Amino acid sequence: MQPKIPLFSLILLFSTLATKAQFAKGDRMAGASVASLFYNSGSADISVASIGNNKSKVTSYGISIAPSLGWFITEKTAVGATLNINPNGQKTTYEQNNSTYQSDKSNGFNIGFGGFARNYFSGKSSMSPFGQVSLNAGISNLKTEGFFYGGGSGPGSYKLTYSGSSSGGFFANATFSAGLTKMMGENAGLDFYLGYGYSYNKNTFKKTTLRDNGNDGTIDERGENETTTKFTNHGLLLGVGYQVFLRKKK
Repeated sequence: MQPKIPLFSLILLFSTLATKAQFAKGDRMAGASVASLFYNSGSADISVASIGNNKSKVTSYGISIAPSLGWFITEKTAVGATLNINPNGQKTTYEQNNSTYQSDKSNGFNIGFGGFARNYFSGKSSMSPFGQVSLNAGISNLKTEGFFYGGGSGPGSYKLTYSGSSSGGFFANATFSAGLTKMMGENAGLDFYLGYGYSYNKNTFKKTTLRDNGNDGTIDERGENETTTKFTNHGLLLGVGYQVFLRKKK
């Protein structure tokens, strides 16, 4: 009688993994692309004949969060809304003789909203292929600051400091993807997809630079400039997502 226990367990496991994706009008789907979180820290030794040995250090971080919520308007088609949140930052320092002579720091934050439409081409298999189009747009901002000590020492030395921020930052993204949802039970599934993405960004950046000749704490020169940038980007997307399917109450 004992061999029947593992056999029953295998049958139960197989039946769970083989759950078919059968959706109904009014069902909901809540999920997200796999969020990314990174923190990098690195250093490099630089030797220049004219100025001696230097060391640089770079630290950076970024978080990408993209939750979504959709509703099935037919048995195979779902439409919904998305939220995009992306804080990021980077700091670079340069040292000589254990003294930092240059530092550059930046912090950015992007937030946007959008929508998507997904169509499943089959709802009778545990591996359901789909096609999806997504659009989103939002605002972005960036702040930077830093300093640089130059001219060696004595009367010829100086210190430059700068700070800046962006205003009117705007971005828009469009993606077209195709993939598969692997059902992991009746109410959950993993998405695997490949697609094409297009993005547009516009930013106006204002920067103020201060110069202290002689490095005595007195501001001798002040400069301001404003730069507007616009750029587009095209690329391929390869991703993994997770979906929870909330069945309509009968």
